[in-house]
Amino acid sequence: MTPSDTTVLHNLYVSHRGWLQQFLRRRLGDSADAADLVQDTFVRLLLRPRSFDSHSGERSYLATIARGLSIDHWRRKQLEQAWLTTLADRPQELQPSPEQTALIMETLHEVDAMLLRLPARVRQAFLLAQLDGLPNREIAVQLGVSERMVKKYLAQALLHCAVLEAELDGLLVK
Repeated sequence: MTPSDTTVLHNLYVSHRGWLQQFLRRRLGDSADAADLVQDTFVRLLLRPRSFDSHSGERSYLATIARGLSIDHWRRKQLEQAWLTTLADRPQELQPSPEQTALIMETLHEVDAMLLRLPARVRQAFLLAQLDGLPNREIAVQLGVSERMVKKYLAQALLHCAVLEAELDGLLVK
């Protein structure tokens, strides 16, 4: 990043931080989360600098990034809440330690992100097989495809799982 890029980013930050924080606070209902996402928005912009033709173009781009981050934030919150609900039903002696809980949450977020990267049909086939335990024939009927295509979908999903496992084990460099 050149000194000129740094100046442009600084000016964008000074010009739009307050507006963006209000925008996110209204969306999220929490000032602290909004402040975090403002910073994340500008980090994204720092990683992928852009030039803009107008003030409204700057705001539009920042709002687009912020909306995406908000969606990610809500997905994470929903996933965490589902996990906490599951934990609440377990006896105290079977509760994971805070360290285990953090690792589990990190893994759940990674799995969720991996599933979102899959094409919709591949994701559906994988979830029907893994969560519902359906055989390929029933998955094919539900998806309106051949059993052979279901096998391809499942192979693609399993490949993604293997890559995710390797990433989580630290074997791959991102």
